Amino acid sequence: MKRPGGFRGFSGFPGSPGFFGSLGFPDFPGGVRRGVSLAVPVLLSMVDAFLVNGLDMGLELGVSLVAAAALLLRRRLPLTVFLFTLPGLYIGYIWFAPMIALYTLAVVRAGRFRLGVCAVLLIAAHFLPYPVSDLDPGADRENIQVLIDATVTSAAPIALGLLVRTRRELAERIADLTHSLRREDRLIAERVLATERARLAREMHDVVAHQVSLISLQAGAVQVSAGEEAVRESARTIRELSVRTLEELRHMVGILRAAGGGAADARELAPQPDLAELPRLIKMSALDVDYEHEVPDGACGAKAVERAAFRTVQEALTNVRKHAPGARVRVRVAAVRDGQAADGDGGPGAPRGLRVEVRNGPPDASAPAPALPGGGHGLVGLRERAQSLGGLLEAGHTPDGGFLVRAEFPGGVG
Repeated sequence: MKRPGGFRGFSGFPGSPGFFGSLGFPDFPGGVRRGVSLAVPVLLSMVDAFLVNGLDMGLELGVSLVAAAALLLRRRLPLTVFLFTLPGLYIGYIWFAPMIALYTLAVVRAGRFRLGVCAVLLIAAHFLPYPVSDLDPGADRENIQVLIDATVTSAAPIALGLLVRTRRELAERIADLTHSLRREDRLIAERVLATERARLAREMHDVVAHQVSLISLQAGAVQVSAGEEAVRESARTIRELSVRTLEELRHMVGILRAAGGGAADARELAPQPDLAELPRLIKMSALDVDYEHEVPDGACGAKAVERAAFRTVQEALTNVRKHAPGARVRVRVAAVRDGQAADGDGGPGAPRGLRVEVRNGPPDASAPAPALPGGGHGLVGLRERAQSLGGLLEAGHTPDGGFLVRAEFPGGVG
C-alpha cells in the first residue's frame, strides 16, 4: 500500500479564486493579485512534487510537474486541469495540485453530479496504489484508514469551494438588495418632493393669488373713479400687471403640481415670453429706457434663447428699480455674427447667437428708493440659465457708477 508524501489534510489553497477574500486578508491590487493567484499554487505544487519524488527526473516526478503546470489553466478549463492532475496523485503521490484543481472546480459553479464524479476519481487515485497489483485486500484496517483519509482529502476542497461560492453569491445578492434599497429611497424622496411641491403650489395659490387679485380689483376701482387721465393710466397699468402676474403664477403652480411629469410636460406648462414682448415689458417698467433691437427675423431661431433673453432684461430692469432709481437705462438686443468682437457693433458673417445688454447709469439722488425685497439670487439664476444653454453672462459696475449686465446665447439651442 502506498504512503503518499506531501502535506496531508491541507484545505486552504493560496491563489485559488476567492482565497484571500475568504480568509479576510486584503486583496492585492489588479495585476499583482492575478499573478500571485496563478503562480503560488503552481510553485507549491512543484515544491510538493520535489519533496515527494526527489530531484531525480523519472516518471513520478514528470507526471507531478505536468500536474503542477496544468494549474495555470485551471480557471479556463477546470475539469480538464483536474483530470490532468489525477496522474500526479496516482503515480507521483502529490496532493496540492489535485486538491487545488478540485477546489477550483467547486468554485466555478460545477454541478453536483460532476463534483461527485470528480470526488470519486480523486478518492480512487488516492486509495489505489501504483501499480494496482500492490493492493493488499487482506489489510482491512490499513485500507479503511487510507479510504477515510482519501474521502476527507476529497471532501475538504469541495466544501471550501462551495463555501467560497456561496459567500460570493450572497455578496452579489446583498449588492443587488442594496441597490434596490437605494432606488426605493430615491423613489420615496421623489414622492416626498412631489408632495411638498403640491403643498407649495397650494400655498402660492391661496396667498399670492389672493393678494394680487385684491390689487387688481383696487386698481380697477381707481381706474373707474379717478378723474385725472394720468391716474387712470397708472391704474390700468397696475391692473394689467396684476393680471399678467396671475397668469404666470398659474403657470408656475401648474409646474409644481406636475410632479413626476416629464420635461415635455414642464415645457408645455411653462410661460413662453419671447423677444416680441420686450417692448411691452419695457413700457410697463416705468423706467427711462432706450431700447435697441437689432435682430433680423429668424436670426435667433430658438424659443429657449428668446425666453432667456426676455428673463435677462426683466431681471436687470427689476434690479435697476431696486438699486438705481431714476437712472437712465439702455437695453440692446443684437445678433452675434461670426468674426464679431465681444463689444463690436455689427460685422461680417452669418448670425450665430444673440447678445443682450442692459446698461444703466448712476442713480438719481432725488428719486425715492423703493423698499423692494431682494434675495440676491437674481443674477445667479440668470448666469445658470445662460450656462445651461451654452452661453455666458457678465455683470458688474461701470466706471460712471452704473451697472452692466451682458449675456450671450448661442443660436439653434432649446
